[in-house]
Amino acid sequence: MNWFTRPWMISLGLLVIGGLSMAWAHDPGGPLKVTVLAKSIDAWDGKPLPAYPEGQPEITILRIVIPAGSKTPLHLHTVINAGVLLQGELDVHMENGQVKKLKAGDSLIEVVEKPHWGENNGKADAEIIVFYAGIQGEKVTRELENHDHPSGL
Repeated sequence: MNWFTRPWMISLGLLVIGGLSMAWAHDPGGPLKVTVLAKSIDAWDGKPLPAYPEGQPEITILRIVIPAGSKTPLHLHTVINAGVLLQGELDVHMENGQVKKLKAGDSLIEVVEKPHWGENNGKADAEIIVFYAGIQGEKVTRELENHDHPSGL
């Protein structure tokens, strides 16, 4: 029997090939450029993220445009979500007075089950892509009553 046809040699060969392909994919000198935009167990307010809910996972990706000089309604997110501001400026406010200021290229790990709103004080539209890790059939955002908005929105 040829040593190339032995089962352990085939397994070893596959392991080596797999290892080389993984090394190539993560090689800092390779053709891919990977930048971690955000990685945390905490939301932007410094508090830990909640556990994922039970049920069939459903990922939602939204592109949201907030016109210059406008605000989002007071709202909260029911699931873990994160976004990247593609263009413009955005200030994210919480009722306790905390503010997170974003500029184009910044990422944000959002707060969950905490009322907040976004405000675009810039001269151009703010455009953000947001990724929600939710449960099939459940809403990812809940708008709150306007009279509850601290700034009277």
